[in-house]
Amino acid sequence: MAYFAASVDEPDINRKFARELGVDYPILSDPSRVAAKAYGVVRDDKSLATRWTFYIGDDGRILYVDRQVSPSEHGTAVAAKLAELGVKRRASGRRE
Repeated sequence: MAYFAASVDEPDINRKFARELGVDYPILSDPSRVAAKAYGVVRDDKSLATRWTFYIGDDGRILYVDRQVSPSEHGTAVAAKLAELGVKRRASGRRE
C-alpha cells in the first residue's frame, strides 16, 4: 500500500508545508491541474482543488471517494475507512 497527498500548489510550497506538518508521506504537486481535472476536483473558481480523499486499490480502481473531508477529523475517518476496506495494519501500526 502507498499513500500520498496531492496539491495544485507548486513543489516548493508543498515541501515547506510537509516540513511544517512533519508528515511521513509525499505531497505531490499538480500546478498544471491535469490530475486534478482528471479526478474532477478542480473547483469552479479554479484557484484551489476540492479536498477529497480517493481510496485506490492495488489494481488501480477507485474503491471509494470521500467527498466530506473534515481536516480536523480526517485522520480518524481514513483509519476507519482503511479498516472497512480490509487494509491490514503493519507491525509499525501503519496499514499495508
